[in-house]
Amino acid sequence: MSEAASYSVRDGIAVITMNNPPVNGLGSVLRPGIMDGIRKAGSDPAVQAVVIIGSAKAFSGGADIREFNTPKMGVPPSLPEINDAQDECVKPLIAAIGGFALGGGLELALGCHYRVALPKSQLGLPEVKLGLLPGSGGTQRLPRVVGAAQAVQMMTTGNPVPAEKALSLGLVDEIVQGDLLEGALSFAKKLIEQKKSPKRIRDMTVKVDGDPKAFFDKARAEVGKASRGFPAPLEIVACVEAAVGKPFDEGRKEERHRFQSLVEGNESKALRHMFFAERQTTKIPDVPDDTPVRPIRSAAVIGAGTMGGGITMSLVNAGIPVTIIEAKQDALERGLGTIKKNYASTVSKGRLQQEEMDKRISLIKSSIHLDDAKDADIVIEAVFERMDVKQDIFRKLDAIAKPGAILATNTSTLDVNAIADVTKRPQDVIGTHFFSPANVMRLLEVVRGAKTAKDVLATTMKLGKQIKKVPVVSGVCDGFIGNRMVEKYGQQSLFLIDEGCSPQQVDGAAYKWGMAMGPLAMGDMAGLDIGWEIRKRRTIERPDFIYSKVGDRIAELGRFGQKTGKGWYRYDLPNRTPIPDPEVEKIISEYRKEKNIKTRSISDDEIVERLIYALVNEAAYILEEGIALRASDIDMVYLTGYGFPAYRGGPMFYADAVGLKNVLNSMQRFQSGYQGAVWKPAPLLVKLANEGRKFND
Repeated sequence: MSEAASYSVRDGIAVITMNNPPVNGLGSVLRPGIMDGIRKAGSDPAVQAVVIIGSAKAFSGGADIREFNTPKMGVPPSLPEINDAQDECVKPLIAAIGGFALGGGLELALGCHYRVALPKSQLGLPEVKLGLLPGSGGTQRLPRVVGAAQAVQMMTTGNPVPAEKALSLGLVDEIVQGDLLEGALSFAKKLIEQKKSPKRIRDMTVKVDGDPKAFFDKARAEVGKASRGFPAPLEIVACVEAAVGKPFDEGRKEERHRFQSLVEGNESKALRHMFFAERQTTKIPDVPDDTPVRPIRSAAVIGAGTMGGGITMSLVNAGIPVTIIEAKQDALERGLGTIKKNYASTVSKGRLQQEEMDKRISLIKSSIHLDDAKDADIVIEAVFERMDVKQDIFRKLDAIAKPGAILATNTSTLDVNAIADVTKRPQDVIGTHFFSPANVMRLLEVVRGAKTAKDVLATTMKLGKQIKKVPVVSGVCDGFIGNRMVEKYGQQSLFLIDEGCSPQQVDGAAYKWGMAMGPLAMGDMAGLDIGWEIRKRRTIERPDFIYSKVGDRIAELGRFGQKTGKGWYRYDLPNRTPIPDPEVEKIISEYRKEKNIKTRSISDDEIVERLIYALVNEAAYILEEGIALRASDIDMVYLTGYGFPAYRGGPMFYADAVGLKNVLNSMQRFQSGYQGAVWKPAPLLVKLANEGRKFND
């Protein structure tokens, strides 16, 4: 036996205990111990049944994905080989499931002949979330237990089912109360007494509702529509179809072939990169994991607008009481009304219980007096994006807030240091850039000022995780990480329009490539007046600032996007579907004539390259300047805040996949084209490209 698995015998029942913290990952250290235990139990005439168990918190979280695409992945025995040994075992095998059985963990349990589980256990095959499919018989065994429809649903969403539902589906044979091992041993004894034979899933047939061809045609259509750009869900459907139409061993062979293809593909590599990148964001080189944090027992939010309301909801959703403060009563009441309306909508959709809504609302106090922020452990300012307004608030908070309170500004572009400097406690000031809608969007840029204390940073990062955000540290610069990059993205979108593209062509190419929406539609959603104000400020700060003024022409007409019903597109409000507008076409045409711009036909490939490489180049500057700690942090900003397709892994991972030399070559080609001066390659990009290295090395 390996150190990660132990073997014992109780009353003629062998117990194989997995002990590979934290989640009993089925890596190269654990698999040999499981195999040894099955073989030992099979050859011992005194053993009448076998229990495979983890802990009450985790049966197994599945494969160790750190071993994917490494030699360790091939260390015998493989999980399919263990499954073969399970099938060959003539003694009843029982999986005792506590906590969760996920991925390979559930495949191990499905290889057993029976399964018992604690009431709060979760069972699922979430491989699709890493761009994979279950590769150890899961696509063949699960449909034989729960039917084709349920199996397709479980595997293409990756969502687990609770033990009670698993029992109703036949996935679990018994719910165990109390001690898991004692319950499993009791179940095993009943099997022995009743002389029950092994119940091998491989010998079962798959239930399909109606005509199999019609079922799978419909499944492919529905799954394909829902999984834009992701190959794994459709591969899962194909494997379930094989489970229906082919013998078990042939179906498993097809499953393995499709799994291997996915594990070597860029989509899965991108999603695995995302998995590890998210866990890396809280690692700050000069802030140790054991840095003391300040207690956050209550919060105050200044501003009851869209952002303030969303931030308030994020905090109370995590059980943190909030005092929301506005200058005027009518604005406060509007804000509270919006919060209640948002919660009511969630209740009506069945995603929240009424009592939970009432509980969260009860955590919100409201006030029109800034003094009511005096007892809060953290005060988050979310007022109008203007330096003088924010500085005025912070001067007042400096006098009001209790010692040790964290003072946070929800700014998207402004200098956090300049805000901190108006206080006598700059060490307590930090930027918390939430993304709209703040109660939905996962990204939280945590902006570290020059004087921000380490414990303030550690506390804010912890709070970010507590309120279910992905906190990413940024240094101070105009726009921080995300908005500084997106300005270059938007800049190229307008240059493309100058040269001959329509807004719908630019947006269409970006959407087809995988972006949640195109840059022009995104501008309409955010509000074109915001970008207009930034451009006006840029021209004052930097007289050499290069940009297309066609966007200004749109904004000057009061076309600010969705909020005015007109922007780059027309909107039949409240419907927010963008409609091409001939008036915009006229504005663009007149601008081209005025500037004497010679138009040309531009391919979708060029559109995508110019948009994405503009992001990559600016990100390289950001990385080089130390604004971002690591390339993977930049990827997380775009994956969680800007609709970047997950299966492309973020702009830096994507550039690595394309090859930095290829990216650089394209940028050098763009230098000779329209407004080519903006394509000055970042020195870091040039260096890495010439050395054959990657951003994420």
